[in-house]
Formats: sequence, structure tokens, C-alpha cells
Amino acid sequence: MIGRLHGTLVDRNGVDVIVDCGGVGYVVTCSGQTLAGLPALGETVTLLIHTAVRETEIALYGFGTPEERTLFDLLITVKNVGPSSAVQILSGGHTPRGVAELIVRDDTAGLTRIKGVGKKTAEMLVVELRDKCEMLLVSWTADGELRPTAASAGSSRRRAPLLDDVAAALVSMGWRPAEADKAVTELVIAEGVTLEALLRQALRSMPR
Repeated sequence: MIGRLHGTLVDRNGVDVIVDCGGVGYVVTCSGQTLAGLPALGETVTLLIHTAVRETEIALYGFGTPEERTLFDLLITVKNVGPSSAVQILSGGHTPRGVAELIVRDDTAGLTRIKGVGKKTAEMLVVELRDKCEMLLVSWTADGELRPTAASAGSSRRRAPLLDDVAAALVSMGWRPAEADKAVTELVIAEGVTLEALLRQALRSMPR
């Protein structure tokens, strides 16, 4: 099973590219976002790979970032969403973070605006992936990408650090700092409570 390719980008044809690795050319299907970030032909490229084994062929799907690959892996667990459909969703004009936020917010209208996503599929994405996407958003911001500091989220210095983290996560998902601060003031930190549990509680009270 191929999980990563590192070689020379030798051809592009629509959504497919060819990566030459040691004289072997691999055909890889990529999302629009990954295609937009590719180097020029003849330059070195690294792609994270999902290998789909079918009855008559082996298909490779490539991703330029771990976030996109991780979200792809979640999307294909949803009924009737195969690798090609997942790539189409990732090519719908949103970043992986943007797609995950639509799912977390139960924004089926926003999801159906993505080409190829009907109402039933949008509802399935929300039902099956909302909790998992919440965790994804927390883990992505935990790495320092796009997570604002507690100060920039408008948090109080006297507030518990765990609540600062919840407020920062809400702001990173698109809510205003004032909305995030209001939500966390209603949270109660019980013994042993986790950041993930508090974030779920806060999301239930956030404006749609």
C-alpha cells in the first residue's frame, strides 16, 4: 500500500498528475486545493497518498497537507461518499478547515452549495462526522495553526486556562470573540472534564 510519494512532477491532466519516483510514473488524482499548491512541471513534489484498491484497478489519491488527507479519510467513512466524491467535496472551494466547520455547525445549506453534495449527503455528513470534526478542529489549532491567543480572543486573565482554550477554539471556527466569551461563561468545569467535552457543550449554545 502506497502512503506517500516523493518525486518529480512530470505531467498534469485535469485532476490527475504523474509523479516520477525512481523512473516509475504514478498517476495520482488530486483535489483542486492540492492542484493549486503544486510546483511547476519538472520540480520535486511530495504527496500524501490514499490507495484505493478496486476489482479492476488500483487508484491513488494525493494530498498536499496532512489536514486534507485526514479529512478525506473521514469523508470516505460516510455512506455513499467514495474517494472520488470526497475529492470533489475537498475541491468545492473550502479549505479542509472550512469543510469541517460547516459540518460542526450543522450547516447543511452551506454543504449543499458544494458541487456534488445533495441534501441527504449533507445531512449524513453532519450526523456521522460532527463529533469527529470537532475533534479535528481542536487538534489542528492545538498545533498552533490559526488558534488565536487567549488575549486575542478577548478572554479574561482570571478565567480558567481550559475555558481560554475553549474560547480560542470557537473563535478559530469563525465565531466572534464576544460570542465565544459569552458561551464559555456558561460552562461549568467539573472534576475530570476534558477540553473536548467543554467544546461540545459550548457549541450547543452558539448562534447558527
